[in-house]
Amino acid sequence: MTTKSSFSQRHPLLFGLMLIMAAMALLAGGVAAFRYVAGQGGGKGSLDSAGDKLGVVRIQGIIDSSEPATEWINALRDDDSVLGVLVRVNCPGGAVAPSQEIHAALRRLAEAKPVVVSMASVAASGGYYVSAPAHVIVANPSTLTGSIGVIMELSNLEGLFDKLGIKRQALTSGKLKDAGSPFRAMTSDDRAYLSTLLTDIHEQFLADVASARGMEVDALRPVADGRALTGNQALEAGLVDRLGGYDDALEELRAMCNASAEVPLVEQPEEKRPLLQRILGQVHITVHTGLDPQQDLDIRLR
Repeated sequence: MTTKSSFSQRHPLLFGLMLIMAAMALLAGGVAAFRYVAGQGGGKGSLDSAGDKLGVVRIQGIIDSSEPATEWINALRDDDSVLGVLVRVNCPGGAVAPSQEIHAALRRLAEAKPVVVSMASVAASGGYYVSAPAHVIVANPSTLTGSIGVIMELSNLEGLFDKLGIKRQALTSGKLKDAGSPFRAMTSDDRAYLSTLLTDIHEQFLADVASARGMEVDALRPVADGRALTGNQALEAGLVDRLGGYDDALEELRAMCNASAEVPLVEQPEEKRPLLQRILGQVHITVHTGLDPQQDLDIRLR
């Protein structure tokens, strides 16, 4: 008599994967339920809930896009039930234009209601740029901040391609069109031209920070040479207003808004994704080639 094998016996790998996915789905559901219960009784709210509230904006990681942050900032600005906003910054810098856009959005927010920044481990360069418009900046004594500077990194692969016997030919409409190309050495004209770009962006950075902090540009220059500062040093230089952590910054905001501890916090909703994508998103596999696909012109605040 032949016994029919079970699905798990015929497809052990697929069956195992299904078990793992089911376990992760249960875990994700449990976490979601916990967050909901905690949110109901732990001072969390939503923008649609009735009554006064305080907003929270999180600027985390490298700044390479501004839209999610600026959309949430604008929503908090336009909602009259939001009394004030706490901005938690843990950012080492990023691309120039998105940093400027977040800076501008927070400047407009600060014109409408109280804004307090809480700096975490690092709020440097672009991270400081976006922090500057706040009414009060709170940094930990060991926070790395400042780093008011601009960097352009370009590789010269000419020697490598010579060894490989690869020759590149380029037709340009002007001698500066391929300035910074990784396929040839930089000329003096290239260097002078690219330096003017960096100088202009740096002056924009200086002007925006000085304006936001109520300082003269020349008074800011001594610490705006790209150097990073600790929270202690930044306080002495006038780049932050007081030392403390997240709770201290939140207490400062509540005092500015005359908001009691019962006033709930509202944070940006997480992006809604399909369940399978959220489950599989728990596993990250990254392959790095070591080459920068945006080599042409990568200017960052760092």
